[in-house]
Amino acid sequence: MTQSSSKYSEAGVDIDKGNLFVSRIKDIVAGTHRRGVISDIGGFSGLFAIGNEDLQNPVLVASTDGVGTKLTVAKMCNKHDTIGIDLVAMCVNDVVVSGSKPLFFLDYFASSALDLDVATDVVRGIAEGCKQAHCSLIGGETAEMPGLYQPGDYDLAGFVVGIGDRNALVDGSDIRVGDRIIGLASSGFHSNGYSLVRKIFFEELGKKVDDFIEEFGCTLGEELLKPTRIYVDSVVSILRRHRIHGLVHITGGGFIDNIPRILPAGCSAHIHSGSWPIPPCFTYVQEKGGIAADEMYRTFNMGIGMMAVVPDSNVEDMLHQFAAHGEQPYLIGEIKPAQANNGGQVIIDGIC
Repeated sequence: MTQSSSKYSEAGVDIDKGNLFVSRIKDIVAGTHRRGVISDIGGFSGLFAIGNEDLQNPVLVASTDGVGTKLTVAKMCNKHDTIGIDLVAMCVNDVVVSGSKPLFFLDYFASSALDLDVATDVVRGIAEGCKQAHCSLIGGETAEMPGLYQPGDYDLAGFVVGIGDRNALVDGSDIRVGDRIIGLASSGFHSNGYSLVRKIFFEELGKKVDDFIEEFGCTLGEELLKPTRIYVDSVVSILRRHRIHGLVHITGGGFIDNIPRILPAGCSAHIHSGSWPIPPCFTYVQEKGGIAADEMYRTFNMGIGMMAVVPDSNVEDMLHQFAAHGEQPYLIGEIKPAQANNGGQVIIDGIC
């Protein structure tokens, strides 16, 4: 066994280091556990009991995602303790738009060779994201694949399972003409458009991650590594007492491709540009990169990470509710009849 293990290590895979990693993160993972977890890490699978959920017609809701080339920026900055928050956010925000709450999370970490310090920092970020989302980290996979990944590189994927009541799911079917659209502020780029962002900043402008950008009030690396905002707490809390007709997580595809995913036939979304403050990171990229406005709204979140479609009669109350739960809400548009032969169209005043 010793000789075999040594040969495997020579090939680039260190089993002992993997075991040490599990022992390092055990307490970090345990710190995320909520009621329902009935297993510890290190087993073949994670176990979670759902019988304690007080739902009439429970359904499980699942999502998986990654953080794309934002990982490259984390490597450039040698800062890996927040990228895990992004990983959790991209998954749980997709679950919460159905009106469901996240239950548990699993991660996949792949690299050429396991760097214990980097991997531990990544898991710390994942654990922080799970705490923000009120879900439990109950397992994961760590893979060493020399020859597939370059030295120092790693990739991440996340998997979340949530639960909702089938009778109260939010799927957009209740959206009607006259409903209003509330936008919740993002924390910046979140985890989308980084291939374009990196091209503009690092290739075209020749910037470095430690360059201070006056418009941002921080270094470029600090701006680009701002964690994706997690909207679980506010949305789940508000849904306990208020009906929301539709929710949109603004990710890849921006406004243009994401809003139509919830619009019923015969409805269109009219967005009022100028009704919320666009963060400097977007205006800077647009100006310096020479990007057309319509492409900006199809690539980035433009300062709005989540949208809620609500009845007009409730809009003021909902604005106050979101603000009370720590969000920065803006009334940014309304639902109107779709134009002929353009069902589901998104119209942004003066832009597209």
